[in-house]
Amino acid sequence: MPQAIDHAPHPGDAGAALAGLCGINEVAADLGITHRTLRFYEDKGLIEPARVGNTRIYSRRDVARMQLILRGKRLGFSIREIKEFLDLYDADPTQLEQMQHLVAQIRVRTRQLERQRAALDMTIAELKSMDQQASARITELSS
Repeated sequence: MPQAIDHAPHPGDAGAALAGLCGINEVAADLGITHRTLRFYEDKGLIEPARVGNTRIYSRRDVARMQLILRGKRLGFSIREIKEFLDLYDADPTQLEQMQHLVAQIRVRTRQLERQRAALDMTIAELKSMDQQASARITELSS
């Protein structure tokens, strides 16, 4: 009799959190974050894992939300802004007004980031110029 193949995720498997329900250890490991980070976002109401007793059980939806949260943080969004995005993510995508609001928020943030990039480019250019001037002066003083 052939043996059944077990396709279920196992604790410690890479990608276990993306395969279905799993605990805090798997989600934290798969996302490269700490348990404390997961609890923080839970306390802020951004994720709501199910519970079995005191054990948190994360669904694919919870993991997808955490990926959006982490991406939002990397892009410089505040917790409040991320919560708004998640609320829109949860909303019915056929709702025109909600999608228009999302697009408007994305465009505002894009403009902010473009201004920051321009300021960073200017600062980098100034620092490079100062580096060249200081290096030239060091060369003069060393001669």
